[in-house]
Amino acid sequence: IQPLPKGLEHSRGFPPLTAPSPDGAREMWWGGRGQSFNVAPQKEEPEMGLSGPKSVQGSGMPEPRSHQLGRCPASGCLPGEQILAWAPGVRKGLEPELPGTLICSNLRVTFQPCGWQRSEETPLSSEYDFSLANIGRLEAVNGLSRVQLLRPGSLLKFIPEEILIHGQDFRLLRVGFEAGGLEPQAFQSETKDGMSFLLQVTMTIVQARAQNRQAQQYAGITLSKAGQSSVSRKPPIPLLETSEDWEIERKKQGARGWRLSTVNERFDVATSLPRYFWVPNRTLDSEVRRAFGHFHQGRGPRLSWHHPGGSDLLRCGGFYIASDPNKEDIRVVESMLQAGHSDVVLVDTMDELPSLADVQLAHLRLRALCLPDSSVAEDKWLSALDGTRWLDYVRSCLRKASDISVLVTSRVRSVVLQERSDRDFNGLLSSLVQLLSAPEARTLLGFQSLVQREWVAAGHPFLTRLGGTGASEEAPVFLLFLDCIWQLLQQSPAEFEFSEFFLLALHDSVRVPDTLTFLRDTPWERGKQNRQFNTYTQVYTAGYSQPPAGNSVSPQLSVWDWDLRYSKEQILQFHNPGYDPEHCPDSWLPRQQPSFMVPGPPSSLWLFSRGALTPLNQLCPWRDSPSLLAVSSRWLPRPAISSESLADQEWGLPSHWGACPLPPGLLLPGYLGPQIRLWRRCYLRGRPEVQMGLSAPTISGLQAELAHLQALLRKWTPRISPEDHSKKRNPNTVLSQSH
Repeated sequence: IQPLPKGLEHSRGFPPLTAPSPDGAREMWWGGRGQSFNVAPQKEEPEMGLSGPKSVQGSGMPEPRSHQLGRCPASGCLPGEQILAWAPGVRKGLEPELPGTLICSNLRVTFQPCGWQRSEETPLSSEYDFSLANIGRLEAVNGLSRVQLLRPGSLLKFIPEEILIHGQDFRLLRVGFEAGGLEPQAFQSETKDGMSFLLQVTMTIVQARAQNRQAQQYAGITLSKAGQSSVSRKPPIPLLETSEDWEIERKKQGARGWRLSTVNERFDVATSLPRYFWVPNRTLDSEVRRAFGHFHQGRGPRLSWHHPGGSDLLRCGGFYIASDPNKEDIRVVESMLQAGHSDVVLVDTMDELPSLADVQLAHLRLRALCLPDSSVAEDKWLSALDGTRWLDYVRSCLRKASDISVLVTSRVRSVVLQERSDRDFNGLLSSLVQLLSAPEARTLLGFQSLVQREWVAAGHPFLTRLGGTGASEEAPVFLLFLDCIWQLLQQSPAEFEFSEFFLLALHDSVRVPDTLTFLRDTPWERGKQNRQFNTYTQVYTAGYSQPPAGNSVSPQLSVWDWDLRYSKEQILQFHNPGYDPEHCPDSWLPRQQPSFMVPGPPSSLWLFSRGALTPLNQLCPWRDSPSLLAVSSRWLPRPAISSESLADQEWGLPSHWGACPLPPGLLLPGYLGPQIRLWRRCYLRGRPEVQMGLSAPTISGLQAELAHLQALLRKWTPRISPEDHSKKRNPNTVLSQSH
């Protein structure tokens, strides 16, 4: 490893990182836009950012042995990042193997190949990085049989030949070390002076990972600290942090019957809701405040998406049964649920879908099955995959989203997704319905905007669901959603502008340490972290309509700043070469087309559950009689009628799709039998032997493969005209008829 070049005197605004020098003095290391260099030693302790300690003193980290470690060849350190330990090694599992250095900091573990430097265009990440939050398991290996799982406080029982870092994103980092020259006494933690490079970095990774889970020290990075101008640089997509962003989106959807509400501008209605959302035009903010108080966590009904044909897709939390609303509040709630429509369908979101505990258990089983050292025999591997239930849950989500898409597109109506928390599967189903019903959501920018609106701004608890808080509610619902999108991409590749590579990049970005997009649970927490709401108080001021003086958006990096993490060549791979550009999002369906949708019957109220529509006597559970409060399922519904019999009135229900063409723009997924497949490029990345002939194990290798596939697709993929697209049938009906 060559020492870093000296004589560079500009810092590009990065706070310093400390590394021990051979004589024991501290040298300051700076990283910015891919550059790393030395400057003269300073007396001040380095800063770690907004939430970390200023030095490793008293942190429990093993101190590096300065006369052995010398200078760290770190390249492109993040602001506030401290290098704690490093050791020379060889990355294994690749052909050819890569010699380099394993580096552990307070934010991540990086393997840096010899002579490799981060690109000046992509200073924030690389394929060699594992954030501490992403490390699922750490193992020391000696020979073929000796494997030790490393935990905080554990001692190495042998001299390891390799360290295996298992990422929660299914990646695997194997780093081997030279066996010669390592003495057994070097692995005794009591003898600090005898600690070797290997022990130093191994135990540092163990302790840094444990302390990271407790401290939750990811604070994100501002544009200025990333070497970017916050004046000239704008977010790639609207982040929906201002009223202007929401108003532009509303006009884009053509939702004329809806307006922007500022009732939650100070987060005093619900901290999990965005500052702004859409409510019916005739509903006053004072009525919105009262109505939302009768829903779980204050998450009342609001618009998710306006269909060009006239239907509205709403989402809300569960009814707060213990509340005692007056007649006026009940009228307002019913008015918001109806949203000006005479036909209303209330969807029981969690019906036929897995619980959060089910999703978490399935994901854990899937990760265990896909590990390289899985004990499952090859002839029993597929049955073990079925036993994880992961693909079953993907199938359930796609089936329900398909049914809801039919409800939205078949008649002009209000379709309300109701989940108790309104923060998990409501977002999943709402996003899938929009992807199935709106071609504009299948574009690269449209999909990113969809995720920002229905997941990030809507308050999905990313940090909790991805295990960042240590709470028991861990469940990767968002990763389940990405798997559903991959299934759609495989079944209809010409319908999506983005590629599988983009989905992999998004999958791997949920735990990156440089953005708060997926590392906070609510919009309020993100705004508080980047000091966007310092002037806010949890006090409601009557008549307050103007944004407060502190309503300036901090130039915080978002996950959508791909150009700081991926090169231009890599970003080009985000685009699907098989996408048909003739599917113009602006011309796929005229606004308010009367011949496509027909109004529903007067005052028809329905509950959609278990694939059937059940007529309801009323929308709210509080009206008429106090005895309704004791009804656990739903409130006095009339006898149910199946969707098959209702299909005579609604030509668009699933049982009727085989006899008529699909509406323009509607995409129905296949979810029967082998139509749901394993996302091998994602889940089997730790097993290179399985990837042979499928994909390259690295991003650079994947680029070359995709370039080859682009040429093949351009040569062999036929272009599908809109007329042919409208004649397609439900793939599930076709599959069932073929048997």
